Amino acid sequence: MITISPAFDPAGKPRKPGALCIGAQKAGTSWLAQIMGQHPQIWIPPFKEVQFFNHRFIPGHRRWIGWHYRNKPAEIRSRHQMRGVPMPPELDAYLDGLTDGQMFHNHWYKRVFAPAPDHAVPMDFTPEYSTLPEEGVDFVAQMLPKAKVIYLVRHPVDRVISQLRMNLRREGRTPETVDDWLAELSDPVLFDRGDYAAYLPRWRARYPDMLVLPFGRIAAEPDLLMSEVEDYLNIGPFPYERLGQKVFATPKGLVPPPELHEALTIRLAPQVDFLRREMGEAFTALLR
Repeated sequence: MITISPAFDPAGKPRKPGALCIGAQKAGTSWLAQIMGQHPQIWIPPFKEVQFFNHRFIPGHRRWIGWHYRNKPAEIRSRHQMRGVPMPPELDAYLDGLTDGQMFHNHWYKRVFAPAPDHAVPMDFTPEYSTLPEEGVDFVAQMLPKAKVIYLVRHPVDRVISQLRMNLRREGRTPETVDDWLAELSDPVLFDRGDYAAYLPRWRARYPDMLVLPFGRIAAEPDLLMSEVEDYLNIGPFPYERLGQKVFATPKGLVPPPELHEALTIRLAPQVDFLRREMGEAFTALLR
């Protein structure tokens, strides 16, 4: 469960986010949101992923983004009800205001971050922004020229396997044979979010100081990782809770055969080589 920022200013004015968190699916953005949502100098919307820029530039995302905005307000209200905690009227009005009428225009995007206190940096945690086309990243850079950008990267093979297992669980399917497992790799969706060779240079060209973090540091050195994030965002240190707790950890089971690992290792070798050239050996060693 994602921890959102507790502060909420119902009289706040529309504003742009000061930071974005993007990256590959299953690469740790939910963990980072869970941790950063505890910091008093960071404000994250209660539904976490705003999905503004990809709604505008990736039409194929619009259908499930519509589901996101139908589902998340109901989920937030249900969570309060299950805990026996009254829904704050200002939060209720905020959710209604964002989901009624026309959405996904520029002023709507600024309204998303209106409740952020003046002292806090509003953050948009939408990993899917990493896949924006060139014109989309140009638009982001024009709209948010001073934004800080954090990009999370996971080892290409591990990431695809984690995404595949998640998809299979959601669909209630279990491949029976090696050929069945290998047939799953025909789905291009499994590979799009991990196309670092296409997406990382695109973002670094517009945000040369972008902070790129390898997934393995979450488990290996979460304290050092968070200190680096705090320095990058110019916020003070904070005693975070649950640094070692996984968010949306994949349950046991659905273990792919060695043949799937071998096929992915061959297919994704160019991505690993790109990361080694672009980010260096030390970074690549911390991908898992």
